[in-house]
Amino acid sequence: MGQAGLVICLFITIVLLDLTCTQPAKLKTRKDRRAKEKDGDLKTQIDKLWREVNSLKEMQALQTVCLRGTKIHKKCYLSFEETKHFHEANEDCIAKGGTLAIPRDAEENNALRDYGKKSLRGSGEFWLGINDMVNEGKFVDVNGVAITYFNWERPPNGGKRKNCALLNQASQGKWVDEVCRSLKKYICEFIIP
Repeated sequence: MGQAGLVICLFITIVLLDLTCTQPAKLKTRKDRRAKEKDGDLKTQIDKLWREVNSLKEMQALQTVCLRGTKIHKKCYLSFEETKHFHEANEDCIAKGGTLAIPRDAEENNALRDYGKKSLRGSGEFWLGINDMVNEGKFVDVNGVAITYFNWERPPNGGKRKNCALLNQASQGKWVDEVCRSLKKYICEFIIP
């Protein structure tokens, strides 16, 4: 019985040692998991704060644009005296956070016309963000969305040569189609969130 008791004692000792060694490891694993969750939560919060800061920066930039340009409904317009090809003008607007101006109704078109008269003195016309480069006669905005409001001076008939739209001051804000490589002034539009 002495040997059997010794074996049982040894067995109990080994089991107790195993339990005491694995307990801290399990606790450590739980702590590591909590720390990772906490780190994940912090990262999520930091990402959210960065998005908010960037959003505030964009809104501040838009307010600056609106102070230098004009605000109409939920859009800001800013004119540029420099003349550029249609694509260069649109790329410049995109780099600034907008697009070439796209009037969506008569009220916007008239407001854009009036702003153009005031800000682009001596300029008879400026680029609009409208073209039919992909499908002749199917005018879309610079994002590829079909145009539903039109204000043509005369039906566009430039064929494959004249694919970009201008707002013409001489005809009270009517549109004309023009060769996209022509050098014209332009107005960028920025959507206010």
